[in-house]
This record gives sequence, structure tokens and C-alpha cells, in this order.
Amino acid sequence: MNQDSDSSDQPTGQDPLLLLKTLQLLWTKKEMKKQLKEEIRRGFAGLEDPLAGLLDMLENSSDWKGKGHSLGYCITTELQLWIEEHPAVQQSGIKLKKLQARVLRILAQCPANLLDPLISIYQLHTADRNYLLEHVSHLYHKGDYKEAAILSIKLKLQPDQDVEKMCTPLLLQDKTNLVEDYVGEYPELQSKLLQILDTWCEPGFNIRDITRQYQGLSRYKPDKFNRKMLSKLVFRLLDRFNVDPALCPNVINQRHLRTLNYLFYKRFVEKTMTQENWTDHVQSTVGENRWLQGHLMQLLISYCDLNTAARWAQRCNVPKEMLPYGVADELQKLQIQERVEDAAKADNYEESKKKDYYQLPIPRANIHFLQTWEETLQCWEKVLQPGQVVGIDMEWRPSFGMVGKPRVSLLQIALKDEVFLLDLPRLLEQAEAESEKEKLPHFIQMLYSDAAITKLGYGISGDLSSLAATWSALKGTDKQAQGVVDLLTVDKQLQKSSIDWKKGGRKVDVLSLEQSYKDRGFRQPEKGLSLLVQHVLGKPLDKTEQLSNWEKRPLREEQILYAASDAYCLLEIYEKLCKDPASFGLSSDLTKSLVGKPSIKPRAKKQLNKQEVPSPSGQQCKGSKKETSCPPAPISPKEFSVVCDNMLQGLGRYLRCLGVDVRMLENEDDHRKAAEIARQEGRVILTSGLPYQTLQSQVAEGRCFSVNCSEKAKEQALQVLKHFNVQVSLADIFSRCQGL
Repeated sequence: MNQDSDSSDQPTGQDPLLLLKTLQLLWTKKEMKKQLKEEIRRGFAGLEDPLAGLLDMLENSSDWKGKGHSLGYCITTELQLWIEEHPAVQQSGIKLKKLQARVLRILAQCPANLLDPLISIYQLHTADRNYLLEHVSHLYHKGDYKEAAILSIKLKLQPDQDVEKMCTPLLLQDKTNLVEDYVGEYPELQSKLLQILDTWCEPGFNIRDITRQYQGLSRYKPDKFNRKMLSKLVFRLLDRFNVDPALCPNVINQRHLRTLNYLFYKRFVEKTMTQENWTDHVQSTVGENRWLQGHLMQLLISYCDLNTAARWAQRCNVPKEMLPYGVADELQKLQIQERVEDAAKADNYEESKKKDYYQLPIPRANIHFLQTWEETLQCWEKVLQPGQVVGIDMEWRPSFGMVGKPRVSLLQIALKDEVFLLDLPRLLEQAEAESEKEKLPHFIQMLYSDAAITKLGYGISGDLSSLAATWSALKGTDKQAQGVVDLLTVDKQLQKSSIDWKKGGRKVDVLSLEQSYKDRGFRQPEKGLSLLVQHVLGKPLDKTEQLSNWEKRPLREEQILYAASDAYCLLEIYEKLCKDPASFGLSSDLTKSLVGKPSIKPRAKKQLNKQEVPSPSGQQCKGSKKETSCPPAPISPKEFSVVCDNMLQGLGRYLRCLGVDVRMLENEDDHRKAAEIARQEGRVILTSGLPYQTLQSQVAEGRCFSVNCSEKAKEQALQVLKHFNVQVSLADIFSRCQGL
């Protein structure tokens, strides 16, 4: 063959359409796969112009237009390999330009798996850029927005395109994944897109002004295009691309406003947050932002009174022209001096707390707040002793759905007679200054890996995940852990036999417990560790400091006592359960099964083969051959606790009907709240799609599961139950719906 001749475009070798018929006949005979490939290669060798011949075949057949493996795909990929072995067949000059013009028409119709081979064969990256942009623009104006975006990504045309114009119709069609891919390699476009999305979230902006331009758009999903969706997308992009949140002031303000509303609910409706905690969080949320200060004034008037609003106006230095009616007058009369009645009221409240809540049984002098490496040495000398039993807990500042993973601010280690509180931010700072970053992680790893030391916790996997996010040297600690007892697991065993609890051999009426909560002024019953403490030790934990700002120093006395109690109560629970497990409805061999054994077992890496490979969602796709593996031990629905992402509320309701312990995110909640709940309460996260990638990195391995969002709730539930080996009996069905 002479590729450089000036002969006409008509080939003088074998007719490509006759070759196509031969290949189509072989394609129907699946057992002749090897012969098919050999015939493709022989056919190309016999063509005058193999590149033109491929286009002739594609233009005269249609099987390649569908998804999946096709004859067209097989021919194209074989030609790509054949060209690598015969580079002399490559074209250039005018002839190549004509071929490129033909292949562009095919690209507009072909599935994604054909794009890369065709772009490579016809060297489209070398084509005239203006010509490519013109072709993509033609697709766009035809309404082929998805195809235009995909081709732009493949040909790397994004820097020369209008990001708002290209991405808007994709967002209206709920193709956010494609939008993320479109800007994925271009930081400047990421910033532009985020600024555009933030503008759409501006108060007073009418989103219909955007949607009105695309009235005839196919597959348009108006219910998915709203401020809530846009806000979630902005936060996901900020997190994924590590962009400064200051670029999106409207979305950040809206998130802070939701945080403000949540703080008012916790303080004045649930009444589960102390004045000090509430004040700390309100101050850090509002800052000097005038827009948020205005909303704060309105909330204070609604929940409190003019006097309180005036005090906050004074604290925040709010300009008088911003103050609501009546607050300015109250500000003039305001006395700065604190009222004596408030102090007396606070004293009465403290006495009430001592009567109603679990109290730390050790002296205050035995609680040690450690901020230097020298101070921690006394801790390690006492803790790293064979036969030692220690209670471990951690605290971090609540994120309220903002970008980033929580970083542990306080590590609590309780022994029988004393409690050590390790100031991790300060210790980290000191370690970096002295270039001894490995010292503290080394001791923490020694503690968790020593089987001779019994470590007690509640939801340990979530704690260790947060610890690893704080200190990268501690990644993998959960896989090395030995001698760990997770009282969350024990808590579930306590509930296994029935919904009635046993306390010292006496049945406790759940309804009367809830009534007692109401008598004490609480809307919500105890849950998690606090509920376990109540059932085993008689009184719940006082959780009013749980949402403290644990990064702020110095810690308040209430925070120190709360942190010490959270760790120390684990020792008392463990001791009482071990002494008399039968009185709590536990089997007599419970103690033997727990002491000295890890509750977090090192996970051996799976040997992956062709029959079992990870899927993008993190689950496994199984082939036809069954591989012998050990399924998880069967559990009842009462032992299974989950938190459902807000797109899976139907699944959550279905699982609850089957007796599973379910918490569901509200529609306005950010996906990251699921990780917070999972870590705090030891729940498995059920999610779907992109949020899986974010959430699974914030909890321990195996604690986040992605379900197929296109399936109905029943099929999703069956998938979840099978994966976690949850065995449902007739008694479980509607068990969580009775007595309500």
C-alpha cells in the first residue's frame, strides 16, 4: 500500500462493506471470538485505507450506537491495537482532516466506550481547535448538551468555553456528576462554577430566571434544581476541589443561618445545651457578619425577649440602624451588670443536675489536663501496664455540616482512680515545633495494639476514624487494635432479647422512663451512651456539654467534668456488667467472650479475582463463580442500627417496619450529618451515589453502604439485610411501631 499517493479516496483493495458482512456473520457465533479477531486483522491488512474503511463500516451499521459491547466496538479497538503494530498506516495532511470531519459526525452518536479509541485513531487532539469548538457548539445548539460536554472533556476544550453556558443545562437535567468532571482538571473553572452557583443562591435571586431559558429541555428535572440542591453541590465541590469557602459567601451564610436555627432549637426547644455552649457557638457562627447579626436579632426576639436581643446587640456591636423596633430603646436602658437572680437560678440548676444525672465518683484533683509531652509521660507510665482496664473517649468541635472532617480536640483516658485529658491540638503543636511528631502516635498505637490492656469505648470505630483524620500517623490503628471492648456492641446485646430492659432483675417500663424525661423538662428521651448509663448505673449522663466548642481554650470546668465522666462511666458500666451479666439479661459467658478480645478485628485484605472486584460504590460485584467466604454473623433487626441519607427515607421507613433501629436525615440536612450521627451512635450509614465517596472516608471500613437509588425501597431493604446478614422474624415486623 502507498499511503502517500495522490490517488482518489476510493480504495483499490478489499471492499470494507464486504469485510463488514463477513465480520457480522462471525459476530453472531460467540464461540468464534478468536477467529473474529483474526479476521478483523486480516481484513485491515487487505484494505487500501484501514482508517477510511473503519468509518465506512461504522457509517453502514448501527449496532455500535447502543450501550455495551458491540461489533463496532470490537472492530474499533482491534484497529487501534493493529495501528500500534503498523504505524505506517497513519494519515496526515488533507486526508487526515477529511477523516476527522467524518469521525466527528460519528462521535455525536457513539457511546462513551467508543470515544477514546476513535479520538486516538483519528488523532483528534491534533485537529484544528476552532473546528472542534464549532462542532461542539453545533451539538449544544441542537440540544445535545450531554454529548457536547462529554466530547469537550475528551478533547480538553473547556478552557475555551463558557462554563456557565455548558453546565447550566446539565444541572437542570440533574447531571451533576458530569458537571464535576467538566471542571475537574481546571482550578480556574472550578472557581468560576462555584461563584456562579453561589450567585444563584443569593437571597432574592429568582431561580426561574435560569429555568425559563430551557423550557423545552428534555429530561428536565425542576424538582432537583433548587437552592437546597445547589447548596449541597457547592459544599461537595468545595470539599472535593479544596477551594476556599470564602468564594461562596451566599451559600456559607445560608449554612450558618441553618446552624443558628439549630442552635436555637437545641437551647430553647430541646433545652439540651448550656448557656455557655450556646453562647460560644452563636458567637463563632455569627462573627462580624451583619447579615447573620440581623437574623440573630430576629431569632432572639422570637425565642427570648427585647432585653436579651439588646444584650446581644451590644455584644456584637450591631449598628443602631440595623436593630429591630424596640431593641434600640431597650439598649439605651440596658444595665451591663448581671442580675443576681440569674446567678441564684444557675445554682439551683446545678443542684438539680446533681440529683438527676450520673456523677463522677472520683475527686476533681484526680482529673489531669495534659498539655505537654512531659505531663503525658505520667499518663503513659500508668496506662501501659499489663492487665490495666482503661476507658477511652474523644471530643471534637461539632462541624454543623461545614466543609472538612472533624479533628479530635480532646482524648480522654480513664483509670480506676484518675482520668487523663490530653489536649491534642496543643500536643500536636508542640510535637511539630520539636520535630518529634511520632512520639504521641507511637504511644497511642502501643495502647490500642496491646492485647494485655483492656480498652473500653462506645462506638470505637468512629472515634478511631476521627483520630486518624486528626493525625495521619494513626491511620490503620483500627486494624491493629487488640483487647478492645466496644460497649456499643454490648448495648445492642442488652436490647436483643426484648424491648424491656432489666435492671437488677426488675423490668423497667420504657413508657414510664419517657414520662420521667418529660417531667424533668426534656423533649427527647435519652439515647446512646447516656441511655446505657441510665440502664446500668441508674442515672443518665448530662449531655448538655456534648456540643461544646472543644477547640476553645481554656476549657470550662463543666467541659472538663463532662469529658472525664464520658470516659470514666465506661469503667463502671463494664465492672457492673461483668459482675452480674444475668441480671441485665445477658448470657453468663458474656464476660469471657469480651475480656481481652478485640471488638475491632484486623481486616485481612481480600484476595480479589476475576469473579469479585470492587465496584465504584465500594460494594462488590460478584461474578458467576461463587467464592467461599465467611459471611458476617447473623444478627436480629434490634441489633442493627443505621442512619439513612436524606434521599433514602423510603428505605428508612421500610427498615423501621422490619424492626431495625433507624435514624433518617431531614431533607434540609447535609449528607455529612450522617457521618456525625454514625460516629456518635455507632450506626451504619446507608447512602447512595456520590455522597458515598465522602461519607465512607469519615467512618471505619464497612460502616458505610451504598444502595442502588434506582430501586424501590423493598429491593433496597433486601439488599441491605442480605449484605449485613440481618435475620428478620415475624416478631420483628412492626415491633418498633407498637406502643406508640
